[in-house]
Amino acid sequence: MAGKPILHYFDGRGRMEPIRWLLAATGEEFEEKFMKTREDLEKLRNDGSLMFQQVPMVEIDGMKLVQTKAILNYIAAKHNLYGKDIKERALIDMYTEGMADLNEMIIYYPSLPPGDKEGRLTQIKEKARNRYFPAFEKVLKSHGQDYLVGNRLSKADVHLTELLYHTEELDSTVLANFPLLKALRTRVSNLPTVKKFLQPGSQRKPFDDENRVEAVKKIFIK
Repeated sequence: MAGKPILHYFDGRGRMEPIRWLLAATGEEFEEKFMKTREDLEKLRNDGSLMFQQVPMVEIDGMKLVQTKAILNYIAAKHNLYGKDIKERALIDMYTEGMADLNEMIIYYPSLPPGDKEGRLTQIKEKARNRYFPAFEKVLKSHGQDYLVGNRLSKADVHLTELLYHTEELDSTVLANFPLLKALRTRVSNLPTVKKFLQPGSQRKPFDDENRVEAVKKIFIK
């Protein structure tokens, strides 16, 4: 019997956080091995664990998976969170790719030079309010169902809930005009597995502060 998945990354959000959220939502317990130094990263590279010399990497079901999308898709398919047919999967992929555009801006926000943060924050708020959140609000309104695709939980709902939380950390009023998104966030947050993940002391990572950013730079920047 395969053991728990092992997540290899630094002790922070980055590109591993969506993987943590999705595993938590499925109820599949996981362990983490944090890189703390440049040497830790080089060890993974030198022992052949990283196909493209990059993290995140997840050991799961006898495989060493890299590339965030591939990891997320495997977990979603394994736990029936990836739609019932190819049309539903296409919608799930389309929605999650849209979320990724905004999420990418949020991931890099903590590492920006202080002088660039105000402009980026304005950009994040503008795109959230005027492009991405209206689109997902419209999807939910169009079919009147509890979840984005097929009236059942999918990885798209989990990723969107994570994105809503992260955006609200930067602007607490960002969801004021999106009642259906707020309802979705509450619905997903109340799922027992997600509710547990949102509690203090879980493997969910806090917002990356300056100290964490500096620690990460020591790992990745020579």
